[in-house]
Formats: sequence, C-alpha cells, structure tokens
Amino acid sequence: MADAIVSEVVGRIATMLEDKIRYEFNLVRGVKDQLRYLSKKLNTIREVLDDAEKRGVNEESVKSWLKKLEATAYEMEDILDEWNYYSLLKDKMEPKQKIGCSFFRSSCLCFKKVSVRRDIAKKTENVKAMLEQIYEERKEFDFVMAPPTTDPVPTPWRVQSTPFVDLTKVHGVDIHHKKEDIVRKLMLNGGHTQVLSIVGTGGLGKTTLAKLVYNDERVKDCFELRIWICVSDPFDVAGIAIGIVNKVGIQEIPPNSNQLALVLEKLEASISGKKFLLVLDDVWTEDNTKWEPLKISLQCGAAGSKILVTTRKETVAKMVGTLNDDMYHPNKLSEEECWSLLCDTSLLGKSNKEYGKFEVFGKKIARKCNGLPLAAIVLGTLLQLKDLEGWEHVEKSEIWQLENAKVELFPHLVLSYNDLSPALKRCFSYCAVYPKDHQIHARTLIEEWMAQGYLGSDSGNGALELKGRENLRNLAMRCLIQDIEKSESGEQIERCKMHDIVHDFAMFLRKNDDKERSCQACDSSLVSHVQEYRSLWDRYYKPPVDERDGSYKVCDCMKSLRVLRIDSHNLVGIETLIHLRWLDCSYIELPKDGLEIICRLYFLQTLLLSECGLTVIPREIGNLNQLRRLDLSQNFIVDELLGSVCSLIELRSLSLERCFLEVIPQEIGNLVKLRELDLSHNYVMELPESICSLVKLRELDLSENDRMKELPESICSLVELQILKIEGTSINCVPEALGELSNLRTLQLRKIKVGSQYNKLGFLKKLYPHLTTESLDLGIYWSSMSEMEELVEDARQAELQTFLQKLESLNIYFSVKMNEMEQSSSSSSMWMEVAEALVPHHNLKRLVIGGYKGSRLPHLMSSPHNYIKEIHLTLLSEVSSLPAMGKLPFLQILEFCHLDELMFVGREFLGIESSCDDVVVAFPKLKELHFSHCSKWEEWEDITEEEEESAAISIMPYLTELTISICESLKKLPHRLLHKVSSSLRILSIYGSSELSKTYREDKEGPAWRSISQHNPQLRLYP
Repeated sequence: MADAIVSEVVGRIATMLEDKIRYEFNLVRGVKDQLRYLSKKLNTIREVLDDAEKRGVNEESVKSWLKKLEATAYEMEDILDEWNYYSLLKDKMEPKQKIGCSFFRSSCLCFKKVSVRRDIAKKTENVKAMLEQIYEERKEFDFVMAPPTTDPVPTPWRVQSTPFVDLTKVHGVDIHHKKEDIVRKLMLNGGHTQVLSIVGTGGLGKTTLAKLVYNDERVKDCFELRIWICVSDPFDVAGIAIGIVNKVGIQEIPPNSNQLALVLEKLEASISGKKFLLVLDDVWTEDNTKWEPLKISLQCGAAGSKILVTTRKETVAKMVGTLNDDMYHPNKLSEEECWSLLCDTSLLGKSNKEYGKFEVFGKKIARKCNGLPLAAIVLGTLLQLKDLEGWEHVEKSEIWQLENAKVELFPHLVLSYNDLSPALKRCFSYCAVYPKDHQIHARTLIEEWMAQGYLGSDSGNGALELKGRENLRNLAMRCLIQDIEKSESGEQIERCKMHDIVHDFAMFLRKNDDKERSCQACDSSLVSHVQEYRSLWDRYYKPPVDERDGSYKVCDCMKSLRVLRIDSHNLVGIETLIHLRWLDCSYIELPKDGLEIICRLYFLQTLLLSECGLTVIPREIGNLNQLRRLDLSQNFIVDELLGSVCSLIELRSLSLERCFLEVIPQEIGNLVKLRELDLSHNYVMELPESICSLVKLRELDLSENDRMKELPESICSLVELQILKIEGTSINCVPEALGELSNLRTLQLRKIKVGSQYNKLGFLKKLYPHLTTESLDLGIYWSSMSEMEELVEDARQAELQTFLQKLESLNIYFSVKMNEMEQSSSSSSMWMEVAEALVPHHNLKRLVIGGYKGSRLPHLMSSPHNYIKEIHLTLLSEVSSLPAMGKLPFLQILEFCHLDELMFVGREFLGIESSCDDVVVAFPKLKELHFSHCSKWEEWEDITEEEEESAAISIMPYLTELTISICESLKKLPHRLLHKVSSSLRILSIYGSSELSKTYREDKEGPAWRSISQHNPQLRLYP
C-alpha cells in the first residue's frame, strides 16, 4: 500500500534529473548519458503508475514491483544528493578557478578526488540496471496508461464553508448502557485499587466511552483526583508516572527524567491517601514486568480508587488484573445507527428530498462500515461533496474485498486515502513518524515534508509553505487528522493529532515495504524506522552509543536520513549525514567545534540550536545556503560574529531571542527573503537602517529590549509586516511612516512608557489615518496628576478615537505611581476621562482593562451600539458597582477579577428598563460569566417575582457557564434570576467561596440547590 505514493517520488526524481542534464555542464560524459537514459525510462514508467497503484492493493506481484521501483527512486535521489554535495565541497575547499581557464579543465575537475567520481558513476550504473529490470517487468502486468491530466487534487474541498466535521456526536444505545454500568461500578467504595477495562477493536469507540465515563458529573463528585493518560506503545512506566505526577500538580518532574525509582516515589507521594480515578487509554503491552512496578505504586491511593484501561486485547486486560465482570466490550453500531451517523457527517444541509435520493446507496455503504463509528465518520467526510454517482462508485468499490489488510477498518480508510493526490498520500503516511497521541506542530510537520521533498521543488517564492498548509487543511477536511488547534485568526492550523486507528493505517502504508537491509550495531526497530521514514528522533529510537564518552555514533543505516532530532546526547559522525535537510539539536551542549561540523551539511533547510551553549558563530555557517529557518535563541553570542549569519540569503525565519546581543549588523539587510525575525529579550539599542530592506518581513519581535529608544525612519518599507511587538522597550516615538503599513494586524505596545516626557500619545496620532491593525496591546504609565491630565489632552489632540475605531482587540494596562491621586477628589472623573479617551465605542470585539482606578466604567460597557463580544476587567480597585452591561447585544464572555471595592451587584447590571413594553433580553448572547477575587462582594440582587414570571423579559438565554471563585463574602445566588437562565446553564463552578459552598455544595438535597436546579436537571455543580 505504501508504494501507491511512488508516483510523486518518481516525478520529482525525473525533474531533478532533467535539471542536472540542463545545467550541470561539468558532468562526466558517461554519467550524463546515463542520467538522460534514466530520465526517459522514468517518464515512461510514470504513465502506468496510476493503474499500478490501484492494482497493488490486492495483487502481490504488482505490490512487489512497486516496492522495487520506490527503492530504486530513493537510491537515485541519494546519488543526486551525493553529486551535489561533492560539487559544493569542491567549491568550498578549492580556490576559485581563474577567469579564462579552459572548459576542459573545469570539466575534469568536477570533483576533488577521482575516486568520488568513480563511486558515483558505479552507483549510477547499478541504478540503471535496476531500473531496466523494473522497466521490463512492467510489460508483464499489462498496465493501462493514464491519459495526460492535471493534478487530481479535488478543488471543491477548498470551498467548503464548514469543513471540520463535529466528531463529538455519540451514536448508539449500547455505549450509553455501558457508560451507566461502568459509572455504577466506579462509584462503589472500599477495597484495594480496582482495575476495569474497555476492550474492543480499533475504531469501535473505546476512547469515546472512556471519555463519557470520565466526564460524568457523578464520577467527578466521587473522586478527589481524575487523571487521563494516553499510553499507546511502547509502555513507558517512567513516562506514565511522570504524566500522573504532573497532572496532579502538587509537584513537577521533567519529562525526560529516567530515574524510575525516584519517579515512582514522587508518584506515590502525589496520590497517597487520595481517592483517584486513573484512565490509561490505549494500552498494548502484555509484559507483566512492565506493569507490576506501576501497579504497586498505584496502591497508595485511598480506598475506592479505580483504574480504567482501554485496550484492543483481552490479554492486556487480564494482565493488568481486570476480572471478567469488570471487562466491558462495546457493541458495534447497528446498521441504522451507522446510517444515522453517516447522514450526520455527509448530508449536512441537505433537504429531505435530497436525503431520500442518497438513501439507497447510503444504507448499503453504512452496512459495510461493519458497525465501526470511526468508519462511518471517515466515509461520511469522503462522501460530503460527492454526487449520487460518486456514492454509487464508493458502494461498488473493490476495496470492500480487501483481504490482506490486518486491521478491520482499513478498507474504509483506503477509500478516503485513494481520493488523495499522490503528493497528499505521501504527506499523510509520513504523519505516522510521530508516536501515537503526539501533538503535531503544523510548522514542524510542513518543514519535514519539505525536507523529504514531498512538496516539490522550491521556486523561491514561499510556495512550498503555502502548499504544505493547503495539504494539512485537506487532511483535516477528510478527518485524517483531528484535535485541531488553530491560530488566533482562525486561518491556520497550528497543532493536530491522529486518531490511533488512522495512525495504524498510516503505519500500515509505510511498513508495507519488506526491505531486506540489516545493521549489526543498531536495533532492528531503528533500522526499519529509518528505512521507512528517513527520519529519526532519539527519544524513541536510540542510536548506538560510543562507549568512550557516552555519545551517540552514526551507523551506515542512518546515512539516508533527511530529518534528525537529537535531544539527549551528542552525535559523533553527524557530518557524514550529508542528506540531512532538517536538524534539531536544541538543549544539547554542543562541543566546541560542533556547529562548525554541522556547517558541512550543505543541504540543511531547518537548523534548530536553541540553548546549545553557543558563543561563536563560525563563518562556515555561510555554507548552508539552502537554510530557510535558523533558531539560535538562548545562546550567548558575540555580536561581531553574527555577521556570518547574514549571508544566509534563503532564510525565511531567524530567531535570536535571549542571545545577549547589543548590536545588529548592517548586513542583516541581505536577508531579503526573511519573513520572521525575533530579536526579543536582548540589549539592542538601535536597529540598523538596513533592516528596512526586509520587504518580505511579516513578523518583527523587538520586545523586552529595554535599551531600544527608536525605530528606523524607513520602517514603512516593511510593507508586508503583520505583527510588530515593541512592548518592554524604551521607544517613545513611533515614526509617522508606521501608518503606511496597511497589512499590520497586531501592534503590541504594552510596557512602553506614555507620559508628558515621552511625547505623550503623539506617536499614535501619526498612525490612525492608514493603520489597519486589528489588535493593540497598550501600557499606560504616569507618575503625577499633571501627566494624567496631559494624557487626556494628548488623546484628544491625537484624535485617538478615530484610530481606535479600527481595532477589534484592545488590551490596556494602567500603572500609576503617585500619592496625590489617592486623596484627589477629582481623580475619579479624570480616570473616567482617560478611559473614554482610550476605549473605542463601535468596532471593538475584545477588550481587556487592567489596573484601572476609576470608580465608574466607561460608557462602552453599557452602550447597546457596539459589537463587543468579550470583556475582561481585572485589578479595578475602586469600582463598587457595575453598569447596565446586559444591554450589550453581542457580548459572549464577561470576566471580573480583583474588583476590591465591589460590594453589591444590582438589578441595573441586567440593563432592564422597567417602563419598557416590548420584549427585553438582558445579555442576549452571553455564554460565560466569571467573578473571581471580589473579596467584599456581599450581595447579588435578585429580580422581582413579576420579572421572573414575565414572558416579556428574557435573561441570559444562552448562558452555559457561571463561575464564582474566591468571593468569600457572597452568601447567596439570585435564584429567581437563575430560574430565567436555567434552561441553558450547564456548569456552575464555586471555588474558594466558603459561604456559597455551605449553601449549595454541602447540601445538594437542600432547598437552595433545588431552587436553582429544579428546572434544569442537566445543571452541574463544580468542583
């Protein structure tokens, strides 16, 4: 199956060969002829690969042919890499040829050593022989040649309005019955720590059932500690124990700690005497010697503690000590339940008429899901944009007769997999390089795809990164990745995971090679992993150790690596890994010549060396002329030696955070392709004017350079700049030209001193005519009343409100150092003027205010004429009452924290006008309401009986969560008000509020709790 992706490799190799023939005039004549021959053969083979990939699913002979083709393609790629490497080495090691030297001489001196040329020629001859055999064998299969078409990536996926399918829906009666049985068993007290197990095949819903149990309110009330650990394979006792300790939170252990006795000791201390529920999800090991140490330590909990295990094997359940009566086997979904789930996933937004049209084929497909929920979800996403003919094609596919797949779900995933383009297939299967349940960082994954060559060749315009992002979105749309975390803008995927069964499928694709290579020095699992992925992470696969100094050493089986992570020991012989494109040695103390050695890896695209003890950047770093990302953060780098980095003209991202830098060289202007530059937490006083030559720059972080006083005047040249961070600097005047940066979206100014001696707010006056930033993080500092007055006048003169109307997010933090204001009778009105001057009234969607010392809040807080969705108010030491915030029509999240003088929340907070005849809705969109650290708050005024009964008044109709935290004086909640809210409220959280806890938590059968919960049985009290 993994060989179906070979067409992308073959296409890339053919392109590379053509480039060599066209541009490398210094080739040995015989080799050049062979390359031309190989290129021709490859292009012929490409024409039949589409048919070969499909037939390779069930025909072993075709599969074997594809395996040999992929292996040959890899060999060819390695040869080309070697060729390029020694060409570059010659250029670096030898003096440049004088102008006028003969063409004959340059041809003969293509490599320093004749032996190298001879070796490459021999390898090329061997590859030619292998390819000729493959070429002849293809005739035996009578493959159908594919017509010339464009890349089959289905473009409709891109226009889907809601592409991410909701996976939280739970279908089936059995899962709810099983949940109730397990919950009842968990709530039984007494005895030693009991182990229950959920056993079933992949994709059946074991983890879903465990989550339903884990999140049940009765379970939450029953256990003092609840801990969820995803185990997977291998079973790492120390890792599991560390995870438990860190999640309990009493103490923390570094994730790389390997002292098992110490870790287990801390585990016992963390759970000792506490009643806990521990879920161990996806356990595979049947080795009792691994389980026993953990089991002994887990006996330290209080009576009634429980362990819930999910596993595919009944033998595992028995090994961990589960009795037959405590073993639960979820049933498969019925055909009707599968059809229901398939409909929810694939027919969203369809009319009843359309629904009926798809039903015949849909029910047949549902029957073939074999009762597996994940199969229905994956197939549903595949069918979303297919027409009736597409549904019929899926139903009649020969994939359903797949016999050689060892995992039941694979036929369903094969259908979705076959819908991918060759390039996307390769990207998907590579994701299995990460361990199960690993949180995958999108940026790293895309860089690794680039390192492996899966995104094609680089045109130098950033297209590879965009293609990687597009591939990731396509995988997400098909539910081949899940647990998606997006950027603040919601535009890009930042992190994701793979479902364990999808991970198994990806591994199945990759491990279908059966290559017969061996290495006596390395573990067989490492050899296999390197052969399949050309990638290595020493956390999971340990290279052999040099007995002299404990360092890792390179073996021949590692020579084809493209991606390497080393996070525990140095690697001796790393310079021989000439094919490396991606290298991470962060947090390892490199030897003195370590970076100089790394600089011999000429094909590196990503180099991460954070906190490696570097002080010197050798000039040889200029050899890495393909480098796109360089991270040198947290190293003590000498300024004068930084210039060598500035010759890396292909760099897109450069991090020099916390490098103790004082001077940035003029040569930084050479990095014209740079998109991200992090100079934060240094001692830079000024930036060179040449930095304004970086016209591709999108993010510039200068924060916490407290000696920096100004920005270059030509900053307007950074026309693509989207994020500018200058908080924590001494910049007191921003160039007027900053207003010309039309792409600027985030401007962080917090901790910049603003006052009369700092040019007041004049620097913002220059910005508002053109600045389109959506986010502003602003810190306001002053030390006298006169400065405060001048600040208000400044704001007016700067017409600041006109600028602020453009903002969607605003964070304002006040810091005041003066005594006179504490006694001033006019200070409150002055604070109000400050707030009105700084807080916009219309387009703002998110507002954070901290340190405000006025007694009244700005009018925005009660104006119905705005679009604000989220308000956070903290450290408001003088506010004693709240305005009519219920009038805010779009407010969804409201948080109050540290309102030291707040004593009474009255009915005016709701914004209900008693004289109003029309229907009134207070807080019409509010979903979350949080109060914390309001130590003097004694009363929350309730609504009247008439208002409670009135159908013309609605209060917080969408409120789902109410939190009261550390409000010690509040004794009672407004019951009548909560009756109006009760239909939507799901979570009531009370923390550190002793009076409320007495009233509601300690007597859940008492009248107070019944009064607010009787109309809403789904309401849950936390903790």
